[in-house]
Amino acid sequence: MSPSAGVTRSTLRQQIADALRDEVLAGRLPPGREFTVKQIAEQYGVSATPVREALFDLSAQGLLASDQHRGFQVREFTVADYRAMAEARALVVEGLFRDPAERVAVRPEGLASIRRRAAEAVRAAKGGDLDVLIGYDLRFWRELGQFVLNPYIADFLTRLRVQAWVFAVHRLRRDGMDENVLWFGHEELVEAIARGDREQVHAEMRSYYGHALAWADRLEAREAEGNAEGNAIGNAEGSTDGPPGPGSAIPPESPGHCA
Repeated sequence: MSPSAGVTRSTLRQQIADALRDEVLAGRLPPGREFTVKQIAEQYGVSATPVREALFDLSAQGLLASDQHRGFQVREFTVADYRAMAEARALVVEGLFRDPAERVAVRPEGLASIRRRAAEAVRAAKGGDLDVLIGYDLRFWRELGQFVLNPYIADFLTRLRVQAWVFAVHRLRRDGMDENVLWFGHEELVEAIARGDREQVHAEMRSYYGHALAWADRLEAREAEGNAEGNAIGNAEGSTDGPPGPGSAIPPESPGHCA
């Protein structure tokens, strides 16, 4: 294989991975959606090799689950997963900014772009434009991550942020967006970082993660309520108005039947 062919395949692999990630983040590939390498290759009109590589890349990032018999499917994150993501990010960021002289290098020339990302993210959040919000929010955190001197930590934080949006996008489209769910402190966080105000950075991050965990609490409560209602309906459908009359039969697996 010539070097140019390798570069072309690598570029195509990344383009396919980026396109599929955008589809997942936009909600057009919902959680649990199954597909094969062949289906994606036909959709994009390319060979199977770069598609397979792209799908394995997304699986490694935690966005897809793979099964050798069923192909790939968009991963379904639970509320417990989302809570764990928020807590992990909070712990890492808390540690990073505890001693910024060693772990974070803020470059003033990079702040102008981050300020623009912050302003656009807040505008999209207040305007209820979820697609625009996700794009600017991810860019905002990715560019902030460039200040982190450890690239492995920066990649980890970016990956968790993408996974959090995969979890959130369907629920936000279903339930709507408001100040009880979305965090609007992007600009305040940037200014605190620009001033080197560690206490304010911690305060803004606590606000950020507080919003995330409070939403997780509400989602858990709603799921518990939905499960309770489902059980009640199931029990009601399985009940009878009274004991069976003469000649009536009780099916062997009826609710309440004892062998």
